[in-house]
Amino acid sequence: MTTNQRPRAETLIGLAQALLEKAALPPEKASLVAELLVEADLMGHTTHGLNLLAGYLGALDDGKMTATGDVEVIADHGSTLVWDGRYLPGVWLTAKAIDTAVARAESHGLASVSIRKSHHIACLATFLERATRHDMMVLLLSSDPAAASVAPFGGTRPVMTPNPIGIGIPTGGDPILIDVSASITTNGLSGRLAKEGKRFEHPWLLDGAGLATNDPAVLQADPPGSILPIGGLDHGHKGTAIGLWVEVMTQALAGFGRADGADRWGASVFVQVIDPKAFAGRDAFVRQTGWLAEAVTSNPPRPGVEAVRLPGQRGLQKKREALQNGVDLYPGILDSLRAEALKRDVPWPTALG
Repeated sequence: MTTNQRPRAETLIGLAQALLEKAALPPEKASLVAELLVEADLMGHTTHGLNLLAGYLGALDDGKMTATGDVEVIADHGSTLVWDGRYLPGVWLTAKAIDTAVARAESHGLASVSIRKSHHIACLATFLERATRHDMMVLLLSSDPAAASVAPFGGTRPVMTPNPIGIGIPTGGDPILIDVSASITTNGLSGRLAKEGKRFEHPWLLDGAGLATNDPAVLQADPPGSILPIGGLDHGHKGTAIGLWVEVMTQALAGFGRADGADRWGASVFVQVIDPKAFAGRDAFVRQTGWLAEAVTSNPPRPGVEAVRLPGQRGLQKKREALQNGVDLYPGILDSLRAEALKRDVPWPTALG
């Protein structure tokens, strides 16, 4: 451990990789999944980092996450591909999709990959720099056709998932990293608060009767409640529209979704990478995005706000600090890792005490 009792990123990656390999995930997949889960914790996305590892290990144990093999290519038209992910690790699949799209965008100007039957893909923000470091823009969308926790505006029956949207934008400096969802909050945070017996600060959910509440436990009630879309009771039609768009982009284009009765934890994914060189050029692109970034960060803050930030700015700063000073893990995550290590006879790193 470091002097401030925060574990080093490389120690956590090594432990996570060892646990995944013990659960029969091949080393090349285990190393990438471990790295990107820890990356989420580095950036402060504590519900979508190592917090997910126990669930992933369990899915490997029961065969609901496929450990070996590669994707099945359903269609390949050069600039567009459709993959059947065979429920392989979604973190590995998504990284592979972005890397493939980056390579193809070099030739085609833009490239898109639709993935059906992926396993869960964790934190969208962690993937975006795989494109922006090549001066390319990336769009990443995800939904889970086997789950529903968000009701459409005006309704009470959950139909969609929170449907996250990731966008990476090069600026000439730090990229803009957008990671939002079509709902006010997420399943991950709702589950964490419910487990801890806590409530949200605001009424961001509906109970089964359609009444607003801040109690995340309503999602597990009978009948189940739902998470409100972006805009809430006031303007939730906007979040519903965005959520429907994500469902179409991730499920309809891949040819597999809710209409097929998906029955296991997983994801439908859409990736698109755009190379500015194929449009007005890289320099013209970053001149505009750099100007926007500067206009945001130099904006006079309103009372009570220290500074106006770009999307992703705080996460990148957290990452730099964590790489230098150790990772600030959410309480209980290290205990969960220790339990998995004991269960699987994986040596506990001495650096973790």
